[in-house]
Amino acid sequence: MADFLIRKLENFSRLSTEDRHALDQASRQRMRQIRPRDDIVREGDLPPGVTLILDGWACRYKTLEDGRRQIIAYLLPGDLCDHGVPILREMDHSIGSLTAVTLAEIPPETVRQLTADHARLAQALTWESLVAAAIQREWTVNIGQRTAFERLGHLFCELYLRLQAVGLTRGTTCEVPLTQAEIADTIGLSVVHVNRTLQELRSIGLIALRGRELTLPRLEALQRAVQFNPNYLHLDHEGRHLDANET
Repeated sequence: MADFLIRKLENFSRLSTEDRHALDQASRQRMRQIRPRDDIVREGDLPPGVTLILDGWACRYKTLEDGRRQIIAYLLPGDLCDHGVPILREMDHSIGSLTAVTLAEIPPETVRQLTADHARLAQALTWESLVAAAIQREWTVNIGQRTAFERLGHLFCELYLRLQAVGLTRGTTCEVPLTQAEIADTIGLSVVHVNRTLQELRSIGLIALRGRELTLPRLEALQRAVQFNPNYLHLDHEGRHLDANET
Protein backbone atom coordinates (compact mmCIF):
# COMPACT_ATOMS: atom_id res chain seq x y z
CA MET A 1 0.00 0.00 0.00
CA ALA A 2 2.90 2.37 0.65
CA ASP A 3 4.54 1.80 -2.75
CA PHE A 4 4.46 5.45 -3.83
CA LEU A 5 5.80 6.68 -0.49
CA ILE A 6 8.60 4.11 -0.66
CA ARG A 7 9.52 5.23 -4.19
CA LYS A 8 9.50 8.83 -3.05
CA LEU A 9 11.71 8.24 -0.02
CA GLU A 10 14.16 6.21 -2.10
CA ASN A 11 14.97 9.38 -4.03
CA PHE A 12 16.78 10.20 -0.78
CA SER A 13 18.09 6.84 0.39
CA ARG A 14 17.59 3.19 -0.57
CA LEU A 15 15.45 1.53 2.09
CA SER A 16 15.89 -1.96 3.51
CA THR A 17 13.32 -4.73 3.23
CA GLU A 18 12.50 -4.15 6.91
CA ASP A 19 12.02 -0.42 6.32
CA ARG A 20 9.64 -1.08 3.42
CA HIS A 21 7.69 -3.70 5.35
CA ALA A 22 7.28 -1.37 8.34
CA LEU A 23 5.92 1.43 6.10
CA ASP A 24 3.60 -0.96 4.32
CA GLN A 25 2.18 -2.27 7.59
CA ALA A 26 1.70 1.23 8.97
CA SER A 27 -0.23 2.29 5.87
CA ARG A 28 -2.70 -0.59 6.25
CA GLN A 29 -3.99 0.26 9.73
CA ARG A 30 -6.82 2.55 8.64
CA MET A 31 -7.77 3.48 5.10
CA ARG A 32 -10.41 5.92 3.81
CA GLN A 33 -11.98 6.61 0.45
CA ILE A 34 -12.74 10.27 -0.31
CA ARG A 35 -14.99 11.49 -3.10
CA PRO A 36 -13.69 14.04 -5.63
CA ARG A 37 -13.65 17.65 -4.43
CA ASP A 38 -14.61 16.82 -0.87
CA ASP A 39 -12.94 18.00 2.33
CA ILE A 40 -10.60 15.59 4.11
CA VAL A 41 -10.11 17.93 7.07
CA ARG A 42 -11.24 21.54 7.57
CA GLU A 43 -9.55 24.55 9.08
CA GLY A 44 -10.40 24.65 12.79
CA ASP A 45 -10.79 20.86 13.07
CA LEU A 46 -8.81 18.77 15.51
CA PRO A 47 -5.75 17.56 13.55
CA PRO A 48 -6.12 13.96 12.37
CA GLY A 49 -3.43 11.33 12.53
CA VAL A 50 -0.70 11.44 9.91
CA THR A 51 -2.36 11.21 6.49
CA LEU A 52 -0.69 9.42 3.59
CA ILE A 53 -2.06 9.84 0.07
CA LEU A 54 -2.15 6.36 -1.47
CA ASP A 55 -3.97 7.24 -4.68
CA GLY A 56 -5.44 10.37 -6.24
CA TRP A 57 -4.76 14.10 -5.83
CA ALA A 58 -5.54 16.40 -2.92
CA CYS A 59 -4.62 19.95 -1.99
CA ARG A 60 -4.09 22.22 0.97
CA TYR A 61 -6.06 25.44 0.77
CA LYS A 62 -7.10 28.57 2.66
CA THR A 63 -10.42 30.34 2.15
CA LEU A 64 -11.08 33.99 2.92
CA GLU A 65 -14.32 35.15 4.52
CA ASP A 66 -15.65 36.34 1.16
CA GLY A 67 -15.10 32.91 -0.39
CA ARG A 68 -11.86 33.51 -2.28
CA ARG A 69 -9.58 30.47 -2.15
CA GLN A 70 -5.82 29.98 -2.38
CA ILE A 71 -4.47 26.51 -3.06
CA ILE A 72 -1.19 26.34 -1.14
CA ALA A 73 0.03 22.83 -1.93
CA TYR A 74 -0.75 19.79 -4.04
CA LEU A 75 -0.67 16.39 -2.36
CA LEU A 76 0.17 13.58 -4.78
CA PRO A 77 0.39 9.80 -4.31
CA GLY A 78 3.14 9.08 -1.78
CA ASP A 79 2.83 12.45 -0.04
CA LEU A 80 2.43 12.69 3.72
CA CYS A 81 0.29 15.43 5.20
CA ASP A 82 2.54 16.83 7.94
CA HIS A 83 3.69 13.98 10.14
CA GLY A 84 4.16 16.52 12.96
CA VAL A 85 0.72 18.13 12.75
CA PRO A 86 -0.99 16.03 15.48
CA ILE A 87 0.86 18.06 18.15
CA LEU A 88 -1.15 21.17 17.16
CA ARG A 89 -4.46 22.10 18.78
CA GLU A 90 -6.34 22.73 15.55
CA MET A 91 -5.85 22.80 11.80
CA ASP A 92 -4.85 26.20 10.42
CA HIS A 93 -5.80 25.25 6.84
CA SER A 94 -8.04 22.78 5.04
CA ILE A 95 -7.16 19.72 2.97
CA GLY A 96 -9.50 18.68 0.19
CA SER A 97 -9.56 16.07 -2.54
CA LEU A 98 -9.26 17.08 -6.19
CA THR A 99 -10.00 13.57 -7.50
CA ALA A 100 -11.23 10.44 -5.78
CA VAL A 101 -8.60 9.78 -3.12
CA THR A 102 -7.54 6.72 -1.18
CA LEU A 103 -5.64 7.63 1.96
CA ALA A 104 -4.17 5.98 5.01
CA GLU A 105 -4.47 7.49 8.46
CA ILE A 106 -1.41 6.54 10.50
CA PRO A 107 -1.61 7.08 14.27
CA PRO A 108 1.07 9.45 15.62
CA GLU A 109 2.35 6.74 17.98
CA THR A 110 2.95 4.46 14.98
CA VAL A 111 5.04 7.17 13.30
CA ARG A 112 7.02 7.67 16.52
CA GLN A 113 7.66 3.92 16.73
CA LEU A 114 8.72 3.79 13.07
CA THR A 115 11.28 6.54 13.52
CA ALA A 116 12.56 5.08 16.81
CA ASP A 117 13.02 1.58 15.36
CA HIS A 118 14.26 2.53 11.88
CA ALA A 119 16.97 5.21 11.82
CA ARG A 120 17.07 5.29 8.02
CA LEU A 121 13.33 5.92 7.88
CA ALA A 122 13.65 8.70 10.46
CA GLN A 123 16.17 10.47 8.22
CA ALA A 124 14.10 9.88 5.09
CA LEU A 125 10.95 11.27 6.72
CA THR A 126 12.88 14.33 7.84
CA TRP A 127 14.01 14.76 4.22
CA GLU A 128 10.36 14.48 3.11
CA SER A 129 9.37 17.30 5.48
CA LEU A 130 12.25 19.48 4.31
CA VAL A 131 11.30 18.98 0.65
CA ALA A 132 7.70 19.95 1.43
CA ALA A 133 8.97 23.16 3.04
CA ALA A 134 11.25 23.82 0.05
CA ILE A 135 8.32 23.45 -2.33
CA GLN A 136 6.35 25.94 -0.25
CA ARG A 137 9.20 28.47 -0.52
CA GLU A 138 9.34 28.01 -4.28
CA TRP A 139 5.59 28.57 -4.57
CA THR A 140 6.02 31.85 -2.66
CA VAL A 141 8.61 32.97 -5.21
CA ASN A 142 6.33 31.79 -8.01
CA ILE A 143 3.45 34.02 -6.97
CA GLY A 144 5.60 36.92 -5.79
CA GLN A 145 8.11 37.32 -8.61
CA ARG A 146 7.37 35.25 -11.71
CA THR A 147 5.29 36.26 -14.72
CA ALA A 148 2.10 34.40 -15.59
CA PHE A 149 3.98 32.45 -18.28
CA GLU A 150 6.70 31.50 -15.80
CA ARG A 151 4.25 30.63 -13.01
CA LEU A 152 2.30 28.16 -15.08
CA GLY A 153 5.30 26.62 -16.81
CA HIS A 154 7.11 26.29 -13.48
CA LEU A 155 4.12 24.54 -11.92
CA PHE A 156 3.95 22.05 -14.80
CA CYS A 157 7.68 21.30 -14.55
CA GLU A 158 7.36 20.65 -10.82
CA LEU A 159 4.32 18.41 -11.09
CA TYR A 160 5.91 16.36 -13.86
CA LEU A 161 9.12 15.78 -11.89
CA ARG A 162 7.27 14.94 -8.67
CA LEU A 163 5.13 12.41 -10.52
CA GLN A 164 8.17 11.01 -12.33
CA ALA A 165 9.89 10.49 -8.97
CA VAL A 166 7.17 8.05 -7.90
CA GLY A 167 6.77 6.32 -11.26
CA LEU A 168 3.61 8.09 -12.44
CA THR A 169 4.77 9.41 -15.81
CA ARG A 170 4.77 7.79 -19.25
CA GLY A 171 7.65 9.19 -21.24
CA THR A 172 7.03 12.94 -21.38
CA THR A 173 3.37 12.61 -20.33
CA CYS A 174 1.64 12.66 -16.97
CA GLU A 175 -1.89 13.03 -15.67
CA VAL A 176 -2.81 16.46 -14.31
CA PRO A 177 -6.48 16.34 -13.24
CA LEU A 178 -6.83 20.07 -12.57
CA THR A 179 -9.43 22.51 -13.79
CA GLN A 180 -8.39 25.93 -15.02
CA ALA A 181 -10.13 27.40 -11.96
CA GLU A 182 -7.96 25.26 -9.67
CA ILE A 183 -4.83 26.32 -11.51
CA ALA A 184 -5.95 29.94 -11.15
CA ASP A 185 -6.40 29.46 -7.39
CA THR A 186 -2.89 28.02 -7.26
CA ILE A 187 -0.86 30.62 -9.14
CA GLY A 188 -2.83 33.77 -8.33
CA LEU A 189 -4.32 34.48 -11.76
CA SER A 190 -7.81 34.78 -13.16
CA VAL A 191 -9.27 31.86 -15.11
CA VAL A 192 -9.16 34.00 -18.25
CA HIS A 193 -5.44 34.70 -17.72
CA VAL A 194 -4.73 31.00 -17.10
CA ASN A 195 -6.51 30.10 -20.35
CA ARG A 196 -4.54 32.72 -22.27
CA THR A 197 -1.25 31.50 -20.78
CA LEU A 198 -2.06 27.87 -21.61
CA GLN A 199 -2.63 28.91 -25.22
CA GLU A 200 0.72 30.70 -25.26
CA LEU A 201 2.59 27.65 -23.92
CA ARG A 202 0.82 25.45 -26.47
CA SER A 203 1.48 27.79 -29.39
CA ILE A 204 5.24 27.63 -28.97
CA GLY A 205 5.27 23.86 -28.54
CA LEU A 206 6.30 23.69 -24.88
CA ILE A 207 3.21 21.79 -23.68
CA ALA A 208 0.36 19.71 -25.00
CA LEU A 209 -2.73 19.38 -22.83
CA ARG A 210 -5.51 16.98 -23.84
CA GLY A 211 -8.12 16.57 -21.15
CA ARG A 212 -6.29 15.39 -18.04
CA GLU A 213 -3.07 14.46 -19.91
CA LEU A 214 -0.15 16.88 -19.88
CA THR A 215 2.78 16.32 -22.24
CA LEU A 216 6.03 18.26 -21.98
CA PRO A 217 7.70 17.45 -25.32
CA ARG A 218 10.62 19.82 -24.71
CA LEU A 219 11.13 19.69 -20.96
CA GLU A 220 14.60 21.25 -20.92
CA ALA A 221 13.43 24.10 -23.17
CA LEU A 222 10.46 24.70 -20.88
CA GLN A 223 12.72 24.70 -17.83
CA ARG A 224 14.97 27.31 -19.44
CA ALA A 225 12.03 29.45 -20.55
CA VAL A 226 10.51 29.63 -17.04
CA GLN A 227 13.80 29.65 -15.07
CA PHE A 228 13.03 26.31 -13.43
CA ASN A 229 15.78 24.89 -11.22
CA PRO A 230 14.82 21.47 -9.81
CA ASN A 231 17.30 21.69 -6.92
CA TYR A 232 14.53 22.44 -4.40
CA LEU A 233 12.99 19.00 -5.01
CA HIS A 234 16.20 17.32 -3.78
CA LEU A 235 15.77 14.26 -6.00
CA ASP A 236 19.47 13.47 -6.42
CA HIS A 237 19.87 10.74 -3.76
CA GLU A 238 21.34 13.02 -1.08
CA GLY A 239 21.12 10.26 1.52
CA ARG A 240 23.15 7.70 -0.43
CA HIS A 241 25.49 7.31 2.54
CA LEU A 242 22.51 5.80 4.41
CA ASP A 243 21.62 3.27 1.67
CA ALA A 244 20.69 -0.22 2.79
CA ASN A 245 23.36 -2.67 1.71
CA GLU A 246 20.98 -5.38 0.54
CA THR A 247 21.73 -6.98 -2.80
